[in-house]
Amino acid sequence: RQLESCASCHVKMDPPGFALESFDVIGGWREFYRTSGNGKTVMVDGRRMTYLHGPKVDPSDVLPDGRAFRDIDELKRLLLADKDQLARALTTKLLIYATGHGVEPADMRAVNGIVQRVSAKNYGFRSLVHEVVASREFQSK
Repeated sequence: RQLESCASCHVKMDPPGFALESFDVIGGWREFYRTSGNGKTVMVDGRRMTYLHGPKVDPSDVLPDGRAFRDIDELKRLLLADKDQLARALTTKLLIYATGHGVEPADMRAVNGIVQRVSAKNYGFRSLVHEVVASREFQSK
């Protein structure tokens, strides 16, 4: 984050990563990191565990636009505030998956059209899938 060449990417990818810190490697919720060094004893169902409570997890950060969040729930609310952006990102990923081909600048007109039609249908996922399948990009690639 300190080096300019690195910070340009980290400013975008770190916030969602920090929000996800409350989940361990298998998706379990955690409030403390596990440690084998200094830490408090952990008891689960009356059994002492082989690891210790490490430092408290800090899932907070600030998005590139300056909006701060405390945890994954607040990040989710911030991301859902711009439904068009979320629908555009999901549309792009679905087109890549569905066609096996990257989305290029020339495809953005189609992506924006899909997002516009899906927004008129209250951003339903089923509507999004139908619009992607009905698109010329899907049917011709």
